[in-house]
Amino acid sequence: MKVLAAMSGGVDSAVAAARAVDAGHEVVGVHLALSATPGTLRTGSRGCCSKEDAGDARRAADVLGIPFYVWDFADRFKEDVIDDFVAAYAAGETPNPCLRCNEKIKFSALADRAVALGFDAVVTGHYARLDDGVLRRAVDADKDQSYVLAVLTAGQLTRAMFPVGDTPKPQIRAEAAERGLAVANKPDSHDICFIPSGDTRAFLGAKIGVRPGAIVDADGRKLGDHDGVHGFTIGQRKGLGLPGPAPDGRPRYVTGIDPDSGTVHVGAVEELEVWTVHAERAIWTSGSVPTGPVECVAQVRAHGGTAPAVAEADGSGLVVRLREPLTGVARGQAVVLYRPDELGDIVIGSGTITGTDRTPHAAVADTAESAR
Repeated sequence: MKVLAAMSGGVDSAVAAARAVDAGHEVVGVHLALSATPGTLRTGSRGCCSKEDAGDARRAADVLGIPFYVWDFADRFKEDVIDDFVAAYAAGETPNPCLRCNEKIKFSALADRAVALGFDAVVTGHYARLDDGVLRRAVDADKDQSYVLAVLTAGQLTRAMFPVGDTPKPQIRAEAAERGLAVANKPDSHDICFIPSGDTRAFLGAKIGVRPGAIVDADGRKLGDHDGVHGFTIGQRKGLGLPGPAPDGRPRYVTGIDPDSGTVHVGAVEELEVWTVHAERAIWTSGSVPTGPVECVAQVRAHGGTAPAVAEADGSGLVVRLREPLTGVARGQAVVLYRPDELGDIVIGSGTITGTDRTPHAAVADTAESAR
């Protein structure tokens, strides 16, 4: 096949491209320029997509002996990822920009251009596996990225290749060294790529400005003031700007955010427990919407936040009724559904969380029986 290897300048994408070459594919490397000022997107191991990364990707392509190009996606990235991120926080949500980048940039804009140019698939260094179009967790659980890939449609998955998902990260680095790739020991990038300082609150404050509001407790008593709801997320404990813990000595957590009034609600950890998750923009990786309840394991964060559940399609969205409560579930996050077998590594579908319900329910047991 003729495949396009998305090369970020890191070790994972370099080895992914190398494995595609070894598999006999006709491989072309491409680096995505995601900023008009790429020098601002890296500070040490923070951030990515800088001039340094483009140079590292080009050198890796030279070692592999494949053609290499840099494609400018800066405008699309700003609109679909950065602006979306800022708008979501301004609305009191907690978005995942990596998930949105995969959906809108790497497997939509990039894949569409690749297909238009005659490529059969896009190769990336994501840690996930594909078996006959079925998306699965990576072998390396600590590096697994199936959560941020669960927004891909069945059609997009047919045009994707994840060559490193079957290998633990230390072995990937060792393989890169054996191949003579200079990025073998390059530190992994972390945090949000377009906020290399790591200070998300400062970044959002500069974009959104000051929008003062009140911090109140469960009884509606005002405890303090804040400069904007964008500085908070559900489950947050630190950085609340309050003088101390609750009167009983227990820590306070953000339990609710009202962007219209600018009110941030805080309370005890028990107030974070939710039993039902509502989501929109449901994506079923099989390509077909299930006709009834589905037994699953629901995950609400990229690493952690899982519980057995029963999910059901609800129009273009879905309702997930949890068998065990989860905490720290915020609007704007993704809820990803995995098959509840002994491995639990097959992705069933996903949705963007729009709301939660804290009321425990007895109906799950009966509903789940009909799903078996």
